[in-house]
Amino acid sequence: MIQIDDKLISEDVFTEQFVCNLSKCKGACCVEGDVGAPLDKEETVILERIFDKVKPYLRPEGVAALEKQGTWTLDPNDNDFVTPMIEGKECAYVIFDEKGVTKCGIEKAYEDGAVDWQKPISCHLYPIRANQYSTFVAINYHEWEICNDACILGKELQVPVYKFLKTPLIRKYGEEFYSTLCDAADEWKKEYGNK
Repeated sequence: MIQIDDKLISEDVFTEQFVCNLSKCKGACCVEGDVGAPLDKEETVILERIFDKVKPYLRPEGVAALEKQGTWTLDPNDNDFVTPMIEGKECAYVIFDEKGVTKCGIEKAYEDGAVDWQKPISCHLYPIRANQYSTFVAINYHEWEICNDACILGKELQVPVYKFLKTPLIRKYGEEFYSTLCDAADEWKKEYGNK
């Protein structure tokens, strides 16, 4: 683990390579899984605030799920905040393009300027999972077999996870943190990279 301020970063963030390959996976991470996307408490308030502006971008079944369950719900396993799902399948905010690739209805509204919030940070940061504990944040690489094509493409292009996720890491933790993370990655590679 590498420590930067109150954040403990797994070395996998430096060593694993990853580039989303939507042409292969079709955005399966928005469809697979037992619960919706993890949310910060502040994000639940944002989802309530922007729902009416995001609603026109969503599929009817997504709107129905959100109107029934609310704009967010609780994970029955650990009571964490998550996005609702449609009949236990895809995230209620998911839309599909003409090729059947998932998109985020919130992000589409953001791209059109209808809302000022891009999407849940957990979605933007994936395959990193950031878990807040009482005195530190654990930043870990999450390995999921549905992302095998992303790992293959990442290796082909030689893009480590932290570089692939530059924009969301800056969005969440700021430019200074990201710059320090890059320096730490360089130092780590010098010391351990060829072992």
